[in-house]
Amino acid sequence: MYTAGEVAERIRTGQVTSREVTEELLARIADDTQVNAVVEVRREHALTEADRADALLAERGSAVRRGGVVGPLHGVPVTVKEAFNVAGMRTTWGNPAFAEYVADRDAAVVERLQRAGAIVVGKTNVHAMLADFGQTANEIYGRTNNPADLGRTPGGSSGGAAAALAADLTYLEYGSDLVGSIRLPAAYCGVYGLKPTNGLVPLRGFEIPGTPYLPTELPNLSTIGPLARSAADLRIGLRATAGAEAPYSSNLRPPRHDRLQDYRVGIVTDHPAAPVSSEVGDALSDTIDRLARSGAKIVNNWPDGVDANEQAAEFGRQVELFFALHGDSDSELTAAAVRDLDRGRMQARARWQRYFDDVDVFLCPTSFTVAFPHGTTTIDGQPYETQVFWIAHAALTGHPALSMPIGRTPAGLPVGAQVVGPWHEDDTAITFAELLAG
Repeated sequence: MYTAGEVAERIRTGQVTSREVTEELLARIADDTQVNAVVEVRREHALTEADRADALLAERGSAVRRGGVVGPLHGVPVTVKEAFNVAGMRTTWGNPAFAEYVADRDAAVVERLQRAGAIVVGKTNVHAMLADFGQTANEIYGRTNNPADLGRTPGGSSGGAAAALAADLTYLEYGSDLVGSIRLPAAYCGVYGLKPTNGLVPLRGFEIPGTPYLPTELPNLSTIGPLARSAADLRIGLRATAGAEAPYSSNLRPPRHDRLQDYRVGIVTDHPAAPVSSEVGDALSDTIDRLARSGAKIVNNWPDGVDANEQAAEFGRQVELFFALHGDSDSELTAAAVRDLDRGRMQARARWQRYFDDVDVFLCPTSFTVAFPHGTTTIDGQPYETQVFWIAHAALTGHPALSMPIGRTPAGLPVGAQVVGPWHEDDTAITFAELLAG
């Protein structure tokens, strides 16, 4: 199946129509009886928008072929995580209490994807109230399965998003990442997923159903970003959606390098707190060997001043603060504790940013394991929460981090690696992943 960028080019150049692409995708979604990734579609709307996209191309003809007339996703059918508001569609967060809630306005990312020419054909499954980073299941839509092995999890809570891409049920997706909910599903399903620099993509329209959206300057770990089948598609999705609400503009900086051999790569491949499985370790070792052969400079170790155990624990405290500030549960945190937590987060960010003065990207596992069977609570002898260790550091500091596929196990299960980039240099991480994939 083509990537989003490839199918957009085929539509622009007349090799295929948006109507044909959209009909084929809707048919694949309708035929799926095993993965259960796309849980709601708007068929007639999608086909109407596809016809409109084709008519615009026919009207503008040669001008389109010269470029710059239509958006980068013109006529491309895409999906978004069920938790995003799409006008006229249900937003339930997998909670029966919100089963009949219908959004009356699009989320900011939906508006921007459509402005880029994309056709939002449907929504993908989530874990109930987005409350699990390792599973995707709820009472409304049921359980989503990993396309690589239906008996295994696709991760959560954006498991439907990653599974839809892996099963060829969408061309581009948009998910959310508080505790690895983009990166872990991407790793388990063998696709790409980006947690952008915190605050780069607006959160409007990504809130519990019926809750008025209010911008906040309180500490916020929640981040939304694209999932895709290529690093190039991550860039397209991010450029289409990044920037402050007003004006629509991008704060993205250009990549530091355009050749793999010019990158300075920090590497950590294992840690006693989350020891990687032999399958993950083997794939990482092969990837580092490939990097070394390319001529890239490799730097082994964590940034100076970073205690990985302490930083992972600090992230846990920050998650508690997040729910105290943005949830509806009581908290015993004092003002002094909130102040100290905020200082701790900023100190961690500063340490990592100093590291990126001399290193371009940081490469490490996305998870210590590959996708595991449904219902698993202990994974490779480790507690379930061990999945969070490797994704915690970028989540704590707000640095951009993506998961990319780096291989498969002998049983065919995907293995993911995580690429962390400097603050507001998301395209440095994306370009590195694109070059490394080769």
